[in-house]
Amino acid sequence: MRATLKAIVAALLLVPAGAVAQDAETLADIRQELTVLFVELQKLKRELSTTGGAAQPAGGGPILDRVNAIEAQVERLTDKTEELGHRIDRVVADGTNRLGDLEFRLCELEPGCDIAGLEPGDTLGGVAPTTGGGTGASTGEGAGAGEGAGDGPQLAVGERDDFERAQAAFEAGEHAQAAEQLATFLADYPGSPLAGQAGLLRGRALEADGQQSAAARAFLDTFSAAPDGPEAAQALYLLGRALGRLDQTEDACATLGQVAPRYPGAEAVAEAEAEMSRLGCS
Repeated sequence: MRATLKAIVAALLLVPAGAVAQDAETLADIRQELTVLFVELQKLKRELSTTGGAAQPAGGGPILDRVNAIEAQVERLTDKTEELGHRIDRVVADGTNRLGDLEFRLCELEPGCDIAGLEPGDTLGGVAPTTGGGTGASTGEGAGAGEGAGDGPQLAVGERDDFERAQAAFEAGEHAQAAEQLATFLADYPGSPLAGQAGLLRGRALEADGQQSAAARAFLDTFSAAPDGPEAAQALYLLGRALGRLDQTEDACATLGQVAPRYPGAEAVAEAEAEMSRLGCS
């Protein structure tokens, strides 16, 4: 038994040194290794704790202390990787949105550019933002930190509350405040399962506040972020409607005309056709 424990401890002590050499590892790889290491540490602690009493091998106390120290380091590294992952997600989301905004502006300046036909560009650094959340390499006390850990999408702590707070502001007629809260929400929770709904609601809030150009950009960002998402058809319709209200009738008709072929059967198709009729699209 003592020989087995010594072998396991020796292997665990060698893991950080081996991990440093793997320069090509992604953050997700490091998280996975930390998860595996944490599980092994928990197994080892159980092995050590069940040897108690007078029959515990001499030196078992110091080994357990060493394992506890290693576990503390693993938890610290896990927290750092989660923090770094969140920062990377924010940089990627913000950078990608800025690139999309530049593409939108350039398309406005170029005659004959089809705004509706703009394909979403590559994400910044070629990395798609994740939905956040940990890998399970934390202690049992953190198991309930996320929301919706059942059948629905997993949300960060306070994520739904922040969204519903902005939604309540919109319904109360506080449109400028709602738009600001939703912009903060999208920045704080990149890749959120609620991002599409938040983007649409932000566009509507900006429209209600009289910021029609900003609303069109919000609808475009929502569509570009997930052109195959559940809110894509509605976002494309609202983008076309917003362009019409900006007196960009040609672009509005081209955009609205893309709703039916892209999303046949969607509820937004009827709305887009009605808007095209109102604008007199040929």
